[in-house]
Amino acid sequence: MSPREQVLEPPRAWLTWLLSYGVQRQSLRLAARRGDLIARLSTDPELVADPFAGYEELRARGTFASNGLVRATVDHAACNEILRSDDFGTAAGHAELPPVLRGLLGRLQDPDSLGPVDPPSMLVVDPPEHTRYRKQVARAFTARKVGRMADRVESVAERLLDDLADSGRAGGGDPVDLVDRYAAQLPVAVIADLLGVPEDERDQVLAWGNEAAVTLDPDLSWRRYRQADRALREMHRWFHGHVQRLRRDPGEDLLSQVILADGDGDDPLTDTELHQVGLLVLGAGFETTVNLIGNGVAQLDAHPDQLRWLQQHPDGWGNAVEEVLRYDSPVQLTLRAAHRDVEVAGVPIAAGDGILTMLGGANRDPAVFADAQSFDVTRSNAADHVAFSAGAHYCLGASLARLEATVALRQLYERFPDLSVAGRPERRDTRVLRGYEHLPVATGARAAA
Repeated sequence: MSPREQVLEPPRAWLTWLLSYGVQRQSLRLAARRGDLIARLSTDPELVADPFAGYEELRARGTFASNGLVRATVDHAACNEILRSDDFGTAAGHAELPPVLRGLLGRLQDPDSLGPVDPPSMLVVDPPEHTRYRKQVARAFTARKVGRMADRVESVAERLLDDLADSGRAGGGDPVDLVDRYAAQLPVAVIADLLGVPEDERDQVLAWGNEAAVTLDPDLSWRRYRQADRALREMHRWFHGHVQRLRRDPGEDLLSQVILADGDGDDPLTDTELHQVGLLVLGAGFETTVNLIGNGVAQLDAHPDQLRWLQQHPDGWGNAVEEVLRYDSPVQLTLRAAHRDVEVAGVPIAAGDGILTMLGGANRDPAVFADAQSFDVTRSNAADHVAFSAGAHYCLGASLARLEATVALRQLYERFPDLSVAGRPERRDTRVLRGYEHLPVATGARAAA
């Protein structure tokens, strides 16, 4: 039976959700009802939409806050140390579960529906496995190769802006959704090029990726899990066929290079590993960048003085992107677990203890960033953020995301200098990823060519 035809039997599906998310979801909700701030930051819709006051309350409690189940930190120095330290790992394999339940979950999980938080995804494995996978992908993200993509990014942005202008004229000046028409289309085109995805299949792959992205959140309902599971199955089915096509007719894309390297005895990836590498590059390369572009537009709209400065100083767009990454981070948190007894900032941490590194809070640490709650595109140390994590798991595609966002924002405001948010933006309701589902904008008068 093919992955597309196969459907998890309801008891097996429900048990997989229960062990992966249900137990944690119930624990978080019980703790939130007791007033626990760490749990509320994951479950309270108001704090999910705007977590920054909650981060400051955590900061007031010291370097670490704890609820008895997990610790959390918004301290920049502590986050940086933990993310870079070999004493901590990714808490892979649902480390919060007892060993017996982890083993049961491992037997229940289906290779045809593995998501970004399931091994062997690079997000949740540590060296030496992580080193092996990262080596296969790193060849696509060297400084030279990213530099070569600049022309492609600019040409895609220009074409999308032409379409946006045509839509504005055809709609009589009515608002258009910037996420749907621009912020999402640019990164998916670039990542699809990297993975060799045919143009006529990109919208469908993008739709599956959007549905599957919710699996990053710990507070995932049964209904949304089932939707994500179906999307992941479709993506794996598609990916299986795509890999077979590339084996027959390889191109210049990343996946073709990885497949060709398999024949050189370079520790080849299994089909499951290849799927997870490709799907992670697709998901991470898209999700982070679309959120970064959307968040940037929203912040510049809310801070018109900053936009005016950039329009007068166009060489400042790169630093503006760093400030968006700091101030409104596309990824808000990541979990680490101690491999052994260790001490961080004078605080003892026992082997196995989980630490939530709140990246979005660390990026507003007043010990590092002066006037940290202010958005300032001229900030001299904006790039000291940890929005792309740090250490072994530092985002491989960070330089590409920076390039895409810089080009996207600069060209957008060159073409539409009067662009403004029109109507009510709709935030995604995800906790780990922070961005917009819909961002209606009015393009205003078109700049002279």
